[in-house]
Amino acid sequence: MSQLLPVADALAQVLARARPTGETQEVTLMEALGRFLAEDVRSAVAVPGEDNSAMDGYALRACDATGPLAVTQRIAAGSVGTPLAPGTAARIFTGAPVPPGADAVVMQEDCEEQDGQLVIRGEVHPGQHVRPRGQDIAEGATILHRGRRLRPQDLGVLASAGRDSVRVYRPLRVAVLSTGDELVEPGAAEPGPGQLYNSNRYTLAALLRGLGLEVVDGGIVPDDASATAEALQQAAGSADCIITSGGVSVGEEDHVKEQVERLGQLELWKLAIKPGKPLAFGRVGSTPFIGLPGNPSSVFVTFCLIARPFLLQLQGSLEPEPPQLRATARFSTQRPGGRQEYLRVTVSGTSAGLEAAPFPNQSSGVLSSVSASNALAVIPPGTVVAEGDPVQVLLLDLLSG
Repeated sequence: MSQLLPVADALAQVLARARPTGETQEVTLMEALGRFLAEDVRSAVAVPGEDNSAMDGYALRACDATGPLAVTQRIAAGSVGTPLAPGTAARIFTGAPVPPGADAVVMQEDCEEQDGQLVIRGEVHPGQHVRPRGQDIAEGATILHRGRRLRPQDLGVLASAGRDSVRVYRPLRVAVLSTGDELVEPGAAEPGPGQLYNSNRYTLAALLRGLGLEVVDGGIVPDDASATAEALQQAAGSADCIITSGGVSVGEEDHVKEQVERLGQLELWKLAIKPGKPLAFGRVGSTPFIGLPGNPSSVFVTFCLIARPFLLQLQGSLEPEPPQLRATARFSTQRPGGRQEYLRVTVSGTSAGLEAAPFPNQSSGVLSSVSASNALAVIPPGTVVAEGDPVQVLLLDLLSG
């Protein structure tokens, strides 16, 4: 297990073990934002339910548009007109149903009404400015699929089809443990010699909540074998998954890996990734476990690349991995690396396309490199990048929400 595992292989192994809990809930649309659909949703109605006008103007038969027409009715949104007789037109407003007999709408700017007679300027074609029944959603159509994470626009689509509630997966409970005697909490006493504030707790809790998951806060776990075992067992009994930061390397005070092997099973350890090589995956009892490195930038990167897709698939998502974009490198690398590297970069748009410029300090301990960047540039192992080369980039907003 000491050989470095390629990132793609590690992710495939992790996702192969991500089986949704299957527990579902019925929630109202007001409660459904960010939740994952547990069912395909079909529309019981057509949207719109009838042909309606896309413009303020006049409804008529296209074949009658050459001569003056009598305006015989007025149809506002929310009202229904009567069948349109040949040689006549109806004053109509946006969203109002097109009356039977009419097959076109002419916007009011192209018409002139004098003494009850309508004169049309320009050609009129059947279907012009008419939104046909079912143009948006056909009756019986599947509008959203199981595994979809619901966005504001999805809730609007559901409401337009008459749904006021949906069945979703229960949010996962994820236990977060920060390990290390060197950690103190922000707001507490000033850090002593060799101590530092615990940033990983807040990074991980925010990343998890950004995915709509529930956080079980396990606090700081001291560098002690029995304390580590107790914290892991408690987390396993209260959560659907355990995530730790620190304690999975090879130091004498790194107890997490040893205790996971004692209480369950370690299924993979050490990835060919930079930053974040000492990542572990396994289980404590039957509860999935992900051990992230301790360095802050490594925590962010490995969570986004490995933990996030695992948790999303465990939550029921069918699209756990975000899309990659292509940008032009505004940097160069000196020599090929043996691990897949993720540089913290800022991607900006230019007239020539997207460009990626790196943060000056790429150390795994520099969390500001993530805060100041908006993407990760992917540098495969054995690759040298020259300025101007194309590189794949992952936008952080898609990784952290």
